[in-house]
Amino acid sequence: MNQHHGRVVLLLLFFLEINIYASTYQWSASINKTSAVVNEAVHLKYICKFSDNGELYNIDFNPVSDSDKYKIVLLKEDESLIDGKLTNTYEYIAYPKVEGAIAFNFDVGMKKTTQESINYTTKSRDDDRENEDFTLRLIPQKVLELEVKYSNTKLVGDFELEVKKEISKIHAYEPYHLDISIQGIGNLSDIQEIKYEIDGVKIFTQKPTIKMQLTENGEEGIWNQKFAFVGEKDFKIPQLKISYYSLEEKKIKEMLIEGISLELKTVYKKEQLLDEEEEYQLSFEFLYYIFSFIAGFLVAKIKIKGKNTNPKNSFNIKIEKAKTIQEIAIILATSGNIIYKHLLYDIDNKKIESLGELKKKLKDL
Repeated sequence: MNQHHGRVVLLLLFFLEINIYASTYQWSASINKTSAVVNEAVHLKYICKFSDNGELYNIDFNPVSDSDKYKIVLLKEDESLIDGKLTNTYEYIAYPKVEGAIAFNFDVGMKKTTQESINYTTKSRDDDRENEDFTLRLIPQKVLELEVKYSNTKLVGDFELEVKKEISKIHAYEPYHLDISIQGIGNLSDIQEIKYEIDGVKIFTQKPTIKMQLTENGEEGIWNQKFAFVGEKDFKIPQLKISYYSLEEKKIKEMLIEGISLELKTVYKKEQLLDEEEEYQLSFEFLYYIFSFIAGFLVAKIKIKGKNTNPKNSFNIKIEKAKTIQEIAIILATSGNIIYKHLLYDIDNKKIESLGELKKKLKDL
């Protein structure tokens, strides 16, 4: 009898030891707010804590999606091992698209394998991994509920507008630069491209750029768009308003881009640049390419008139030092000499693509 009881005790201790050292885990989920407006950033956080190092488990959890009701993007994932216990953390940003009640209801896949399978696949070749034994269990996550209100504007957050502009008196055909920046935190990527339409004015712009990082409160950074306006006579850049819902003040606010009236000084008349035999028109695209992209968007204004004791020698030195066709084009375009109009035409139409060829043509003039 004593031996029988002894065996029972040993069996109980054996199964108790297995239970004590068996890997277990516990999931938790949280949301940083229970109410929001459409397009407001909402922070979702999911944590899985293991009783050990969790080496027998692989987690399959990816709620990133873009549905009719919301968009979810990954903020960050983290895996930490403290005192031999593994913790996996998943954080997401959700943007509700519609008003009403929204439930974030996800399942996570817990893929468990055996130590024997791990040992086998470790010792075996990669193409033998199909022999790995595992079980897959779907774990329902806590349902996170959110009540969404309509905000009457697509842009949500807190922002500041900065407009960099030049003096309002420029020469005809001289690019007038406007630099618009919106800094803050919210759904910056939803700011629409700004478009101007002005009769008789050629408008050049680059696609908006965004420098930002994703945070618990949304996208934090700077949205920027640059413009160049080229006109022949006085014109006005109209004012624009950008509406957004301020989370700090809980109301609709506006960022005002004030209108700008420009006075253009006539440097020359178009017909003065043409001879009687052939008409030539320098393209706005080419001028803008020279002034805005080669020299940078904040290119300094080029003065046509200036003091120079020996303009011919200075011109030749500039041509000799020029390292690109574009640099020479700037020199020719601002020289005020119509003798170079045919070369500018050839450059604009890609008929001259060699720097050496261009310098040789200049020497032959």
